[in-house]
Amino acid sequence: MSNAIYGLTAEFGSAPELLAAAKAAADAGYRHMDAYTPFPVEGLAEAMKKPRSWIPLAFLLGGLTGGCGGYFLEYYAAVISYPINIGGRPLHSWPAFIPVTFELTILLSALTGFVALLVSMRLPRPHHPIFNTPGFEAVTEDKFFLCLEATDPRFRVQESSEFLHSLNPLKVVEVPL
Repeated sequence: MSNAIYGLTAEFGSAPELLAAAKAAADAGYRHMDAYTPFPVEGLAEAMKKPRSWIPLAFLLGGLTGGCGGYFLEYYAAVISYPINIGGRPLHSWPAFIPVTFELTILLSALTGFVALLVSMRLPRPHHPIFNTPGFEAVTEDKFFLCLEATDPRFRVQESSEFLHSLNPLKVVEVPL
């Protein structure tokens, strides 16, 4: 077995088998792993003990920044920079500020979330080493893959291969870089 590998993949025939394998791998101490499925599998992230995503926080912070920034922009323009008394209305007429504040909240929240998603997924990435796995194209139809990455501190090629074989997969394959 070569040393220049991305990791090891185990191919499974069903979602419950993959779920059990992911839980076993996480319980064995593997943390740098990923699962590839043709459809979302309920509970897979929890079985792999993945940490909570920071993307919802990015959405929140982007929305708050957009809302506060929009409100401040209108307040500054209407009250501080260019105050005009029109028809005796107060300079700080907050109901007039709501539409722009709402729109900037949505806009910045969406843009921040989009950028956060790209950053967290390390995109754009036109090629990934997992694509070199023989038979990996079946993941779009009916196969399930669990990949133990070589960057994991617990990863040893021989021991990890034996561990994956103990989970009764259809096959275990090295993923070359």
